[in-house]
Amino acid sequence: MFRINRMTDYAVVMLVDMARKRQVRAAQQIAAETGVPLPTVAKLLKTLARDGLVTSVRGAGGGYTLGREPAGITVADMIQAVEGPIALTSCVDEADDECGIEALCPMHGHWSTVNTAVRTALSTVSLADMAKDQPMFGVPAQ
Repeated sequence: MFRINRMTDYAVVMLVDMARKRQVRAAQQIAAETGVPLPTVAKLLKTLARDGLVTSVRGAGGGYTLGREPAGITVADMIQAVEGPIALTSCVDEADDECGIEALCPMHGHWSTVNTAVRTALSTVSLADMAKDQPMFGVPAQ
């Protein structure tokens, strides 16, 4: 089963909240408003800043804000910032690890195709899309 890890899920929750509020906020405030534990927020903000998804603002009114416009951040960007390259199997990972039977493997080229399709799909959904208010079940959107 392809599943993102808990840290990535927390990062998406934080980024969606930051996209909706669009203001500089301290890690403590982000933790309080998202329900993500403060130590996790602090760790993720450093990771997301490293990849340019958030920016640190120094000073009395400092904190963190989005590093790019929400439309310019994709789900693929968010996953890769926390988990690294998107790869369903090690043979399509960008690492130089060879499995030893690559030349004989009947699936070798096929996994690359599947992985590209997954990466492409994740690249078509932006943070702006994720931050849109969703209607409640059974209630039409206004």
